[in-house]
Amino acid sequence: MPARAVVGGSPFNVAIGLARLGARPAFLGGISHDRFGVLLADTLQREGVDGRFLVRPNALSTISAIATGPDGQPSYSFHGEGAADRSIGPTDLPVALPDEIRALTFGSYTMVVEPVGSAFAALAAREAGRRVISVDPNLRPAVVGDMDRWALAGERFYRAATIVKASDEDIRIAWAGRLSIADAAAYWLDCGARLVVVTAGEQGATAFSAAGTVAVPGRCVRVRDTVGAGDTFHAALLAQLSTTGRLDPQAIGALDREAIGDLLAYATAAAAITCTRRGADLPTAAEVAANLEPHLVGALE
Repeated sequence: MPARAVVGGSPFNVAIGLARLGARPAFLGGISHDRFGVLLADTLQREGVDGRFLVRPNALSTISAIATGPDGQPSYSFHGEGAADRSIGPTDLPVALPDEIRALTFGSYTMVVEPVGSAFAALAAREAGRRVISVDPNLRPAVVGDMDRWALAGERFYRAATIVKASDEDIRIAWAGRLSIADAAAYWLDCGARLVVVTAGEQGATAFSAAGTVAVPGRCVRVRDTVGAGDTFHAALLAQLSTTGRLDPQAIGALDREAIGDLLAYATAAAAITCTRRGADLPTAAEVAANLEPHLVGALE
């Protein structure tokens, strides 16, 4: 298949996913003035993402090469040293956020590379408790291969997090197979998260919280590729929490098993749609509603 240029990036995809699901997201990130940066900014505007917090440094765009295997699983290589998305520093952060912003999401290598990693960690710590902080490690060893560095940088965010959303692959990579999914979830809960959700592809997703452990099965679909599926899941979690009036740290901590099961089922249905499409083409709220079916929820002690 010939190469083609597609806009994307984990937090970028989450912002677009939120907009398509009926939320009103804004994007805080570094976007270049080069041709790719113009395309990124234009896409955000077209999708209805608020661009008031965009930072436009004099730097190039990160380029990611993605190859998908026969099973639809992607492999990534990144070219972004000194690029715009890494160039945000403390002075680029908003002095104050408007009250209508109820959640902040952080993810992938901008949690680790500098100066953006430290700037975003400071923002997460500043806003923790006042707003939902949702973190997706979305590990990219091709960018930062040192897992000890990932662990130290990530913990700055985990200690501020209300939600940690991760994949089983993230857990395998982060701890080289030394921790089970339950052990990793316990670590994140000990850091202070109110809700930990771990996705496992076709095996579904499992949530861990004070209410216990809740699992939902995956959905059987014809997979074209899985690019953007995790970002779709993350966006759907936040969008559904907002729709149900629970996008609040205390409300998330008080979720019961039934509410968590419904939340996971919604996010799983959304991610399944993305897997049937080429690239990170996230679904609309209407598409997810049409894809929802009666689901089974396993509540575990």
